[in-house]
Amino acid sequence: MAGGFVYNAIDQTEISTAEIYGKTLADIIVNDPKVVAITADLAKSTKLGDVLKVCPERVINVGIAEQDMFGVGAGMARAGMIPFMSGFSAFTSMRACDQLHTDICYQNVNAKIIATHAGTSFGQAGSTHHAITDIAITRAMPNLTVIVPADGIETAHAVRAAYENYGPYYIRINRGFDRVLYLSEDYGFEVGKAVEIHEGTDITVIACGSCVFQALQAANFLENTDGLKVRVLNMHTIKPIDKEAIVKAVSDTRRIITVEDHSVIGGLGSAVAEVMAQAGKGCAFKMLGHQDKFAPIGLHEDIMSEVGIDTNGIIAAIRETMKADFEEDDNWEDDV
Repeated sequence: MAGGFVYNAIDQTEISTAEIYGKTLADIIVNDPKVVAITADLAKSTKLGDVLKVCPERVINVGIAEQDMFGVGAGMARAGMIPFMSGFSAFTSMRACDQLHTDICYQNVNAKIIATHAGTSFGQAGSTHHAITDIAITRAMPNLTVIVPADGIETAHAVRAAYENYGPYYIRINRGFDRVLYLSEDYGFEVGKAVEIHEGTDITVIACGSCVFQALQAANFLENTDGLKVRVLNMHTIKPIDKEAIVKAVSDTRRIITVEDHSVIGGLGSAVAEVMAQAGKGCAFKMLGHQDKFAPIGLHEDIMSEVGIDTNGIIAAIRETMKADFEEDDNWEDDV
C-alpha cells in the first residue's frame, strides 16, 4: 500500500476499523492539499485524531448538523477540493438523506462519505443509532458507489479507492474492533469485484461487512464436520455489484445464502436477488439479516447471535438450505 501508514494483521487486532480509516486518511491528506476532512461534531467518535495531528487546519467541524456537513462538502467538491465527510451511518443515510440525494449524488460531486457505527455495531445505543436501512437507501442513489469493508485492511483499500476515483462514495464501517479477515493487503481488492475467500461447490454464502468473517468460520466448520464445500464470497462492493460472481455462484452451486447486518429489504440480499432474476437463473435462496424488524438493544455480538447472522446462525441456515431440492440439470430454459 502506498504512503506512510503500514499495518498488518497484528495491528488490526489492536486498533479499530474506524481508527484504520483515520490513519489512512491522515496519510492521504498530508500528501494532497485538496483533501479535507469534515465532521458533524464526531471527530473523536469517527477517529479523526490522526488527521488532526498532521493537518488540523483541514479538519472542519460543522457541529451536530449532518445536513450542513453534506452541503459544505458538496460545495467544496464543486470548488475542486476532495472532502471526506465522516459521521454515524444512521445519520449520514437518514438524517441527511435529502442532501445526499440532491447536493452530492444529483450533482455527481467528488465527495466521500465515511459512515461509521454501521449496522448494529453500536448496538447498546439503541434503535436510533442502529443503521439497518442505510444500504437500501444509498444503493438506490444514482452515481453513488457503496462499499462495505469486511475488516481493517479492506477499509484502508476502500478509502484509497475512493480517493483515487472520481465521484461520490459511501463507505460503511463498524464502530469497534472487527475480526481480522485478511492477513495481507495483497489479496486483490478491486471496486465492484467480489473476493472468493473460501472455495466451494455445494453452496455459496455471499456476505458483507462483519458477516464475512462469520461466514468463513461457518464454512471451515462445516467442511470439517459435514464434509460440505461452502463457497464464501466477500461482496465488499454493494454498488456496482459483481454480477458475474453471483451468476457463476448460482450456476456452480445452485444454492445461495446472503448474510448482512442490515434489513433483508433492500440490502445485499435484495441486490443479489435482482441479479439472479435478471439473469433468469433460479436456485435455492435464503437471506439472513434483520427480518423486517428493529434490532434488539445490546452488544453487537449478542445481536448478531439473536438475529442469526453469526457463525452458528449461518451454519444452521446452510444445513437447512442444503435440504432444498432443485432440478439437477444443465438446462436453464425451464428456469427462465
